[in-house]
Amino acid sequence: MRILAFSDLHANQDHADALVAASASADLVIAAGDFCNFHKGLEQAVAMLDPIPCPIIAVPGNHETADALCAAAPPRMTVLHGQSHSIGTLDIFGIGYGIPLSPFTDWSVDLTDAQASEMLENCHQADIIVSHSPPINLGDRTSQGQHVGSAALREAIERLKPKFFFCGHIHESWGTAGKIGDTEVYNLGPSINWFDI
Repeated sequence: MRILAFSDLHANQDHADALVAASASADLVIAAGDFCNFHKGLEQAVAMLDPIPCPIIAVPGNHETADALCAAAPPRMTVLHGQSHSIGTLDIFGIGYGIPLSPFTDWSVDLTDAQASEMLENCHQADIIVSHSPPINLGDRTSQGQHVGSAALREAIERLKPKFFFCGHIHESWGTAGKIGDTEVYNLGPSINWFDI
């Protein structure tokens, strides 16, 4: 299966156009959250992706709620937030929002690590975990050099040992890749990212 993955579209038409064009060669598209900006323009942002011809798995970012994303989603998009979804023999688990709590409390949709841990207990196996937020100490470094990722997500990676972990959220770490055990971890950003599984 050929997977096209991205995060943090933030309603950018140029990025959306590039993703739609690339999706002609994809079997599956995975989107790791932040489709819009500050809860505004979500329907228009998601509509930019409607021409994608294959299934889309998406999680909400911290700029949109899961309910709003579900309401805006086109028919080919499956929104995950604490659930699993299977495509053939491929098991995908998704969890959205900022994890842990961000400093942007007036608008950001966040979970504590404890809340995320409780949701991650629903996952018993996964080939891919999709999260808006990165795990602690990988793909989570800010422009100030701070690591702001999630301990709960890292623990889930170590427990479940998925093939891939896809995330976004920390813009300064877009394009960062590394491994936790045998799991390949990618902070995607809005560019074209290809994976085979």
